[in-house]
Amino acid sequence: MISPALTHALAKWLDHCRALGGASDNTIKAYQSDVIGFLAFMTLHHGDAQGLGPLSKITVSDMRSWMASERARDVGARSLARSLSAVKTFYRWLSDREGFEATAVLSTRSPKFTRKLPRPLAVDAATAMIETVELQARDGWVAARDVAVVTLLYGCGLRISEALGLTGADVPLPPVMRITGKGGKERIVPVIDAARDAVDAYLKLSPHPVEPNSPLFRGTRGGALNPRMIQKVMEKSRLQLGLPATATPHALRHSFATHLLTAGGDLRAIQELLGHASLSTTQAYTAVDTAHLMEVYNRTHPKA
Repeated sequence: MISPALTHALAKWLDHCRALGGASDNTIKAYQSDVIGFLAFMTLHHGDAQGLGPLSKITVSDMRSWMASERARDVGARSLARSLSAVKTFYRWLSDREGFEATAVLSTRSPKFTRKLPRPLAVDAATAMIETVELQARDGWVAARDVAVVTLLYGCGLRISEALGLTGADVPLPPVMRITGKGGKERIVPVIDAARDAVDAYLKLSPHPVEPNSPLFRGTRGGALNPRMIQKVMEKSRLQLGLPATATPHALRHSFATHLLTAGGDLRAIQELLGHASLSTTQAYTAVDTAHLMEVYNRTHPKA
């Protein structure tokens, strides 16, 4: 059980994250879940309801017990690192507000995990994916819709949520679009001719009216298109093309960035196009490209 004072403090912190940190609704829910899970463990661990007083006295041993308990539940290192980050952020805010020492929590080391590099498709595979997606639907307008969405993912580097968040007010697509991404962060994205043409082709065939406040991409019954439908059509297409399970909608976004980088694109410019808050996130693509360059080097360089 969590005390009313602590419940109130948690709610205030989440409001702070939402208002000042620009955290998305999904991030707020994850923060809330992670911190409540931590507090629930401490309640059982100490046998007392957790209030502000007991919370200020958590020790290094308590933190180790919590992390050991999480690992015993088969919580992966990446998920545990995320939970610990949320707990630390909450504690840093709470200790500043309440005036207690939070060293035991803040000094806890995050578990190590191997950061998976994105797995982009090759240029010909990305093109083949778009062509094959068109063959999956029986209705012509549905096929055109799927092609338009997938072309936006690859041609503009959009997240699937961003593509499906477009409305009738966004068409006809302009040469550049203002996209609102994670955490409400806005960015300017150039729109290639192929993407505009694909959206125009979809609109000509769609049986649903284009209204400014309605979703641009509709499901068969007229409601907003569920992202799972695009995931499914790409699953069918990758099986037909013999592509790996990593050929997902998000892989097309990675492909967009990697192919730009391979063609000589500037890393900072790509960061802006993707809407990454940190350049270190974008630098993951450099590692992918370096691997490709090393493969070419090892295959072609004359050996002594």
